[in-house]
Amino acid sequence: MKRRNFVKNSGLGAAGLISASIVNSCANPSEKKEIPVSTKAIKPIVIATWDVPNATGRAWEILEKGGNSLDAVEQGVRMEEADVSNQSVGKGGRPDRDGNVTLDACIMDHEGNCGSVVYLQNIVHPISVARKVMEETPHVMLAGQGAQKFAVEKGFQLENLLTEKSRQEWENWKETAQYKPIINIENHDTIGMLAIDNNGNLSGACTTSGMAYKLAGRVGDSPIIGAGLFVDNEVGAATATGVGEEVVRTVGSFLIVELMRQGKSPQEACEEGVKRIIEKNKGKLDFQIGFIAINKKGEVGAYCIQPGFTYRTYSPAGHMNTTSDSHVPA
Repeated sequence: MKRRNFVKNSGLGAAGLISASIVNSCANPSEKKEIPVSTKAIKPIVIATWDVPNATGRAWEILEKGGNSLDAVEQGVRMEEADVSNQSVGKGGRPDRDGNVTLDACIMDHEGNCGSVVYLQNIVHPISVARKVMEETPHVMLAGQGAQKFAVEKGFQLENLLTEKSRQEWENWKETAQYKPIINIENHDTIGMLAIDNNGNLSGACTTSGMAYKLAGRVGDSPIIGAGLFVDNEVGAATATGVGEEVVRTVGSFLIVELMRQGKSPQEACEEGVKRIIEKNKGKLDFQIGFIAINKKGEVGAYCIQPGFTYRTYSPAGHMNTTSDSHVPA
């Protein structure tokens, strides 16, 4: 898939306008060079996990026309949910070990409103259902059959999400039933997106089909506000991708936003968030975690454990894909 072609795309002359955090990426802090950061706020801007140009391109279309950040992140990640070649989200996602595609998603706006769905089946766009939960119910989270019933009541169509390709891969997996997820593929392809609009308002969205061949009923960090996603319009926003259990244990996205509140840059906050996870897993770093973050100025940061994590930004500087360095050398 395109998001796994980890090749830098310089974009349209982005170098002078986007925060130094982009340039530094997930590099080892001891190896980074100090680069002056402009005090002028960068807006609008969108950042997403992985090389998802269709998603960031769609979000940018909305932002460039003066649209709000909430619409941008929702419409952006919907591009990946509908892409059957992306086997980590939406239709075509890899199933659990019983052969069911189950989806998780959450969304959060600049006023702190949020909505989430977990273990949702047969609905292509869980992110839009999550937004409906946020805007049209008194709740934050709906799960399973209740979430599906709500979606149908709101006009969403039921659809089989298991494509032939994902079904065949699942059949092949059952021959050995070994549960050793492939780093950056089966356990690390959540799509998280953060945006700032022309009014300076932040929003975020996160969507996934979860770990491939997971136990039925498993839920990771992606639909959990504070773990997979958190937005504070006074400070910034963060989102995560990777083995969700580890992100949940550190309430990762909330932690990164709080670190930015204390004065850390998005890059420094992401590095500290990963460091917390590493400290709790000494000697067993056989998994991937990646964070991206953005602050109120439009400065961004990213950091990860294993090589191979990329993220894409779109701003007035252009469309850029950045391949991250990592805590573990390639």
